[in-house]
Amino acid sequence: MGLKNKRCSSALPEGYREIYSVNLQKDKKAALIVNIAALILMVIFVIIGILIVPISYTFDNDGSIVTVWLKTIAVLAGMIVYFILHELVHGITMKHYGAKKVKYGFTGLYAFAGCEEYFSKKPYIVIALAPIVVWGVVLAAVCCFVPESWFWVVYFIQIMNLSGAAGDLYVTCKFSKFPKDILIKDTGLEMKVYSETLY
Repeated sequence: MGLKNKRCSSALPEGYREIYSVNLQKDKKAALIVNIAALILMVIFVIIGILIVPISYTFDNDGSIVTVWLKTIAVLAGMIVYFILHELVHGITMKHYGAKKVKYGFTGLYAFAGCEEYFSKKPYIVIALAPIVVWGVVLAAVCCFVPESWFWVVYFIQIMNLSGAAGDLYVTCKFSKFPKDILIKDTGLEMKVYSETLY
């Protein structure tokens, strides 16, 4: 029997078997696809940003070295805070859907949030996409209100949000094609998909 009316379970139901797994640290093909997609998205959003506010505006008002360093530090600090908040949103959403304990970590390449529960299909897709939606809206709003000279400071973090979510978009597209009864276990380092439907 599947978990049609449950968002997550602490144990794998009888009859379920693993039908797919992905580890972006070990799966070179998947990692290559994700990194290429991230690069393409980055280029697209850089072009869109230039059409909104030319990059030169960042230095037009005050081109002093102090201002340049201030904006550089702001971008770097913003990126660090963003990566933490990105994973925090994953974790909060996991807790919302029933995870008992969420663990956070950093591998040197990826920051992650994971747990030991098995999530049904729709809740997991929400978990995967929550950060890009939440921070996409927040950063877009901030971009609208900051002075043009600070637009690219915020927009660069938005680019990281949109292009950096390539991995989340990849698994969402992949899992969307699987049967409705799937359960996903995301430990943060690896995702495994289970189903009682032959696939």
